Amino acid sequence: MKKYCAEFIGTLVLVLFGTGIAVVSEGNLIATALAFGLAIVAMAYVIGDVSGCHVNPAVSFAMWLSKKLSDKDFIWYVVAQVLGALAGTAILYFILSATNLGTVALGTNGYGALSATNINVFGAVVTEVVLTCVFVYTILGVTSDDKKSSVAGIVIGLTLTFVHLLGIKLTGTSVNPARSLAPAIFAGGRALKQVWVFILAPLLGGALAAGLFKLINVEEKKSSKRK
Repeated sequence: MKKYCAEFIGTLVLVLFGTGIAVVSEGNLIATALAFGLAIVAMAYVIGDVSGCHVNPAVSFAMWLSKKLSDKDFIWYVVAQVLGALAGTAILYFILSATNLGTVALGTNGYGALSATNINVFGAVVTEVVLTCVFVYTILGVTSDDKKSSVAGIVIGLTLTFVHLLGIKLTGTSVNPARSLAPAIFAGGRALKQVWVFILAPLLGGALAAGLFKLINVEEKKSSKRK
């Protein structure tokens, strides 16, 4: 139960501070990217030893495909992550309702008119698959080597930061279905209609990362052992 609570808390913090800073900074590229990255760094060193600090269904999906997460844990991790994201968005909604900023955007993701660059749906899918793949592939690599455990949180946080630097002006950067679903539910309208992209594409990216890791890294380790 502790690991599910940890995933709930970690995702709550990620969504509250990531999307919150995106809103209050009016989508500032550097501030938003750092907010998501630093949130991951903070949570990695707080709950990493408890749950692994996935705080993202795409990460949990990749871990499940890589047989590093049981069926039961995968299901409950995703449930905890979605509930944590909803709680984080609810807190943000309450805070914003007490300001003159309004509660319209809430850090939602989107394409077309909801994108700063008017990216089309195909471009949005490709963007999210690629960004998620890079992010999750990094996680699989850095967490598979005990020698890197002391710097894993920093590496993962920095990776989330740089994928946001590319993706913010394109799709708002999801790479996390829970992070996208919660704001879309609260915002409704077109954001909710488009959220399928930001659920499907990150999961595809996570699956691709798991496949690449198995093909390249696992086989490389086996070859090294034979030598």
